[in-house]
Formats: sequence, structure tokens, C-alpha cells
Amino acid sequence: MAQQEDVFKKIVAHAKEYGFVFPSSEIYDGLSAVYDYGQNGVELKNNIKRYWWEAMTLLHENIVGIDSAIFMHPTIWKASGHVDAFNDPLIDNRDSKKRYRADVLIEDHIARLDEKIDKEVAKAAKRFGDSFDEALFRQTNPRVAEVAAHREAVHTRFAEAMNAGDLDGLRQIIIDEEIVDPVSGTRNWTEVRQFNLMFRTEMGSTSEGAMTVYLRPETAQGIFVNYLNVQKTGRMRIPFGIAQIGKAFRNEIVARQFIFRMREFEQMEMQFFVRPGDEMKWFAYWKEWRLRWHKALGLGDEKYRYHDHEKLAHYANAATDIEFQMPFGFKEVEGIHSRTDFDLSQHEKFSGKKIQYFDPELNKSYTPYVIETSIGVDRMFLSVLCSSYEEQALEGGDSRVVLHLPAALAPVKCAVMPLVRKDGLPEKAREIVDDLKFDFSTHYDEKDSIGKRYRRQDAIGTPYCITVDHQTLEDGTVTLRERDTMQQTRVAVADLHRLIHSSVSLNSLLRKLK
Repeated sequence: MAQQEDVFKKIVAHAKEYGFVFPSSEIYDGLSAVYDYGQNGVELKNNIKRYWWEAMTLLHENIVGIDSAIFMHPTIWKASGHVDAFNDPLIDNRDSKKRYRADVLIEDHIARLDEKIDKEVAKAAKRFGDSFDEALFRQTNPRVAEVAAHREAVHTRFAEAMNAGDLDGLRQIIIDEEIVDPVSGTRNWTEVRQFNLMFRTEMGSTSEGAMTVYLRPETAQGIFVNYLNVQKTGRMRIPFGIAQIGKAFRNEIVARQFIFRMREFEQMEMQFFVRPGDEMKWFAYWKEWRLRWHKALGLGDEKYRYHDHEKLAHYANAATDIEFQMPFGFKEVEGIHSRTDFDLSQHEKFSGKKIQYFDPELNKSYTPYVIETSIGVDRMFLSVLCSSYEEQALEGGDSRVVLHLPAALAPVKCAVMPLVRKDGLPEKAREIVDDLKFDFSTHYDEKDSIGKRYRRQDAIGTPYCITVDHQTLEDGTVTLRERDTMQQTRVAVADLHRLIHSSVSLNSLLRKLK
């Protein structure tokens, strides 16, 4: 675990050094849990968004997009339940004066119990070698069985307390399990209380006439309140979906793990409207399809898993997370939820407007049910970055840091480099850049030795480097170097476009989803 934390620290440092992510307002000592995307980060982020958007809107003729405002009528958040129920259970340590989410403290404790079991299993596997039967060992080893039974008991209590909203029950688990404050090391805890996560501000020119409005904590409600506008103007027939990418804001107390949990973040959400009774069929469809979208990136199928929710939100009848193996454990990157007709019914009730759908096949009106897919852009960005980062030892004692980014997502697709800065090579290299730049993000680089230039491009994940040398002027060929294998092949300048396009186009990714 400590080794993984070291790797994560290196990834965070790498992200800053190579223009992916900067701490926000850094010259003013930063702002906690707020980050800016640098010149390479914004390209990678935009490519992720494009992959999602086109997978939704190009590959599904019954899904369209919208872009709703961040400010919305405050009654919307009353209707959605966010004003009354969008809370985190918080607990303070009196000695360190630090505030924590009680549920996160308990989850971390359960994770430590899991770790304890895994350590015992790993020790035994080492001892017994090939003859080791892990399943049998987990069942029969008394130490493992004891920790596993304890873990299950804590987990059951935790699930019950969370489902019941029992704040005293959460505090009692923290006391009984002797969970200590990671800063002070003491168990001097306050009561657990609820804290609303929405940012509020005022709209209006005078303090008397100002109306309290909220920065949206999710993008979904913008879809629900526009559902009828889209359905009527687009003459959409059920089932159909509305997709949106946009910023959301949550006043997270426990904002940590770099860009994993931030106060200002971006979501890619799609709400899919279906007939009541059809929702579980579509829930299964979207659960499978969304995992396929992730796996098509080639980050490693074993790094994904489903996690079915034990505690369902008040509006849901099914919920699954797609979790990805980060350096700090399996974490949620996307949620698929069956939201029933909760949202549309609430908005109909609070607005007083009829927002039902008339189904011509059934010849009746009803409130559609909704399947939601919701993915955090920043978490997706982090999962791509973490799984791509490698410190590689090379022959001859050399080493390199390389980002094995999926080629279609890489911020720079190819870099063109003249071998030397004379003899007409820079001019020829510029000519190649001017041809390729209309289709690919292309860098021109002439500074330092060719080896250093390769390393620089490896570090930002550029799939191809093109070296222009004296032979280029003679026969119109260049050296094409591939990032992951470092293999170099001699190719004709005329073939560059075709060769690069075949592996870096978004099209090649989307075709995997057929």
C-alpha cells in the first residue's frame, strides 16, 4: 500500500511537471481541493469528453444532447430533495480540530481489515507455493476467519446505520472500533451531524430583493426540467435519452486524493427515459454497455469491477457503480442508476405543470421511468493517468517515464523533429507539420538531443515521433518511432497520414463498441 502511495505521489508530481494539472491559484498558495487543467491536461480531458459524447450521440440515434445553465430556480433543488437530504455525516476530533466524514472513517477501517486478511493470504501463498489453495485457506484459517467475521459484523452495522440515517449508530461504530484520528492519534470525537453540501449564493441587485440560488450539485436536474422541451421539439419517442456534460459543485469537507474528490468538478450524464416496467431491462443494457465503453480504452479489463449498492438513494430501485483500481484502491468512476419516476413526478408536483409523455402505441399518458449513467470527467481523467504511468528501466542502465495513454485520447498525436537544425531539415519538418496539423494535434520540436526529445514526448504520452534526417531530402522517407515499443521504422512521408490515423482516430475506439 505504501508503495502504491509513493507511485501516486509521483503521478501527481508528473501531472504538474508536464502541464496536465496545476493547483488552482498557486501563486496565492492555492485553494484546497480545486485544480486547473494545464495545456496537456485540457487536451486529454477534451478527448475523454469527445469519446463519451460521440459514443452517446453518434452511436445511439435516440440520444440527443443539451447544455443547461449552472444557475437554476431554487425550487428545483427542493423538488429533487437536495435542500433537505443532500448531506454528509460529519464528525470532529477535539484534539486535532479536524473534521471528517464519519462514513469515510468507517469505510477506511473496513478497508484496513480487508488488507489484514489479504496480508495473511499473501504470507501463506508464499509459504505453500504452487500447492496453495486460497479459497480453502480463507475458509479454514482461524485468524483469517476471525478477522473476516469481525469485518462482516462491522459492515452490517455500518450498512444498517447508513440506510436508517442513524448518526448515533455511526458514532458508536467509531467508538467501538476504536478508530483514531489520523492526525492527532486520539479518539476524542464529537457527535456526528449532517452538513449540506450545496454552495449557495444570491441573485439580484439589492439585498432585500435578492433570491437565494444554488450552484448545481449535479447536472441531472437540468435534463429533467428540459425533458419535455427536448421530447416535443425533437419529436422523440420513448425510449430516448438526453446527454449533458457540465460543471457541478459540492462543498466537500473530505476533499482529497488529488482530483478524485473536488469541490468543482465536471460530470458526463445521460438520462434515458423508458416505459414503466421496462426499466430493469434498460438498466441491464446500460450497465453492460457502459463497462464496454471503459474497457475499449485498453487500460486493463481486470482493473474494473461492478459494485452493487446496498444503500439505495430514496429515488432508486437499482444502482451499480463501475469501480476502477486506482493506486489507493478500487474507487467509483461511474454510477448507473434506475431512478424510477421520482424526478419527473417531483417536478410535476412542485411546478404544477403537466410533464407526462403521451405514448401513441399504448394510447395513454404516463410519467416515464429513468435510467441514469453518470460519470465524473475528473475521475475518468485520473484513472487514465494512473493506469498509463510507467517508470521503465531500459537496456544499458537507462530509464524513462512513459504515459501509455490510449492513442485516441493522447493530447499530442505526433511530434515532428528535425535531426539537426540545419541543411534544410527544419524546413522539411515544418512542411510535414503543416500537412498533418489539420487532422492531428502535432508538435514541432528541435531543441536538445533527439534522445531527450523522445523522452519528453514519452512523458506526455505522444504515440508517434517523426524524425526528419538527410535521407528524407533524398528519398522522401522519415523515421517513425512508436511510443510503447520504441520501435523505429522507415516510412514514406506520403504514408504518414494513413499510418497515424489508423491508430489515433476516435473512430477506431468507437468501432469497438458496435
